[in-house]
Amino acid sequence: MQDEPVVYAHTPNAEGEWHRLDVHLRHVAELAARFAEPFEQQMAARLLGLFHDLGKWNPAFQEYLQAAAQEKRAESVPHAIWGAALTYEKIRGKWEILSLPILGHHAGLSDRGEAELRLHQFLEKHRHRLEAALEWLRERGLLEGMAGPLKIPSWPDASYREMGIRMLFSALVDADWLDTEAHFYPDRQALREQEMRLEAMWDRFEESQKEILAKADDSPVNRVRREIYEACLKAADGPPGIYRLTAPTGGGKTRSALAFALRHALTHGLRRVVVAIPYTSIIDQTAGDYRKIFGDDAVLEHHSALDLPGDDEERSDRSILRHRLATENWDAPLIVTTTVQLFESLFSNQPSKVRKLHRLARSVIVLDEVQTLPPELLRPTVEVLKILATPVEKGGYGATVVLSTATQPALEESRWLQTLKDVPITEIVPQYPDHFGKLKRVSFEYRREPLAWEDLAQEIREQRQVLVVLNTRRDAAQLVRQMEGGEDVYHLSTLLCPAHRRKVLEEVRRRLEGGEPVRLISTQVVEAGVDLDFPVVYRALGPLDRVVQAAGRCNRNGKLPGTGRVVIFRPKEGRLPRGPYRQGTEKAGLLLDLWDSPERLHDPEAYREYFRRLYDDLALDLDREKVEDYRRELNYPEVAARYRLIPDDTVPVVVPYGDAEKHLTEWLDRGDYESWKKLQLYAVGLFRREVRKSPYVAPVSEGLYRWLGEYDDTLGITREMEDPADLIV
Repeated sequence: MQDEPVVYAHTPNAEGEWHRLDVHLRHVAELAARFAEPFEQQMAARLLGLFHDLGKWNPAFQEYLQAAAQEKRAESVPHAIWGAALTYEKIRGKWEILSLPILGHHAGLSDRGEAELRLHQFLEKHRHRLEAALEWLRERGLLEGMAGPLKIPSWPDASYREMGIRMLFSALVDADWLDTEAHFYPDRQALREQEMRLEAMWDRFEESQKEILAKADDSPVNRVRREIYEACLKAADGPPGIYRLTAPTGGGKTRSALAFALRHALTHGLRRVVVAIPYTSIIDQTAGDYRKIFGDDAVLEHHSALDLPGDDEERSDRSILRHRLATENWDAPLIVTTTVQLFESLFSNQPSKVRKLHRLARSVIVLDEVQTLPPELLRPTVEVLKILATPVEKGGYGATVVLSTATQPALEESRWLQTLKDVPITEIVPQYPDHFGKLKRVSFEYRREPLAWEDLAQEIREQRQVLVVLNTRRDAAQLVRQMEGGEDVYHLSTLLCPAHRRKVLEEVRRRLEGGEPVRLISTQVVEAGVDLDFPVVYRALGPLDRVVQAAGRCNRNGKLPGTGRVVIFRPKEGRLPRGPYRQGTEKAGLLLDLWDSPERLHDPEAYREYFRRLYDDLALDLDREKVEDYRRELNYPEVAARYRLIPDDTVPVVVPYGDAEKHLTEWLDRGDYESWKKLQLYAVGLFRREVRKSPYVAPVSEGLYRWLGEYDDTLGITREMEDPADLIV
């Protein structure tokens, strides 16, 4: 052994130090075991760490490393398959648990069947060399303490097994990447350290709450908000599991949900809070509110609009690096992210996306506006939520999941969603029906006969202050044109950049507060947590939960002498997005036709009835892509391909509005995180496929584009564009 050459894992770092393989394997094993400790899979994670890079022992790989260190061209030598083959050979019956994560720790989790074929072929050629590799591990003391029978994880069923392998993969990838980073970039470790603990965050939150209560008057709205807040604090003492937070629009649900999450995490020793929001349009607002309480470093904001384009490895800006490092593995006490980022990571097979998942074990996950989860993916989504909330001793991850909304989808009641049938779901605010009654601030009207744009425009002109919400961007543009301009006509859609939308909202609020005429025509973007207060709202018939979101912009603060007026109408020339949105609209129309009065919309049970009927209607379409079948087969690439909350990615396109050119120049000159955030205010998200075929789009840099066509002061981008699966980005 003394005469054997030293075996390395990585080429020299900037200091000229090589990374020894035995040191790397030991460190990764220790770190992976630590990451798996919250879900009690330390033994399996340790084995993954010890075997993941065993193939680098191969002399051919060592020659490849030497050539790479001398900057000579050399053909890459596969190494992951060695450790995967060894675990396949040794544990046979449950080989997938170790072999799949090892095999995929660079390329991604593969299909079980394809992996087994590769391992068979490899063993036919190299079986005789595996014992020598294993002996190399023994000689270096890496297998000490591993004697006796291997404790291989056992899960209740195939669905738990699929998630178990994914979580072990996450622990391995994060450990491997962190140890490799420590070798090449030792200074980055300091940037990864958390600045604040949950205890300190709770203290700050309480102080903030006292300030709010001191300023709040004793109005009916504020009394309800206090009751909801106090109910959240009381419920936080309950055990980890699945909770439901049902509160009317304007009831302070977002803040109360955070109070529950922080208090619950502290009470039960949970590790972090993850808040998932379906609308990018309010993530900045929510994260900004949290930063005012906790400071910048305690809150990690992670969504597609903040992903910097291109390869930023060589950018030295500290703010960029810190943000990127944190988003890689969610090592932060409070994460604000999108529903898409959360769930597509939970179903991904790519190391970079799955890396963060082990952080969800023993955490609190708040799903805001849970009713927006796409029905066609509901069965696999709910299955994974159940597994996360299952106690660790029963094969789960000991997380708490909070289903937060004014319009609960009654996930456990559908006969087509048996996943939650026997799972206890605790209502955080048992008296929620009373709160809906106390916050009854609007009266509903329902028009059965279709309304033409011309007639609708005439009605709008007769209203001094009115909001109209339509189902598509095309419908909104047509109605704006029908109104023939006018200084009091405003428009909102995702074809306006955020800075433009912000200016429109500022002017609309100013006019509302000053009692001036204001007529706002909008798509669903206005329903996404935008704080507006109109006396009259017209809402095109849509899914029932969306109708109620629009109603939340009417008499929001309860200041009218009577109730506000919400008119639900059928646009004669209107269009509907395809898929579940259309089916939800049809179901809403059916119920409104059946009910004796649209005032039933004040009853929270009406939404349970709506979702029950919708899910029964969709039935087999609740897993339209057969994701659960592929999960049980351990076909990870197919699961990732089929679980897409948005069918196509959007990319940022900078539009010629306001200071866009100035901020684009700053970004190109400086390339730092702050200049990128500012530039995002002047970008519209367009489908990648639209960008490829449009003559009005030009690339600026990798992943960033510029709009060359007309940008209208009212309508924004005026060329016909497809509606993105709006808001759930």
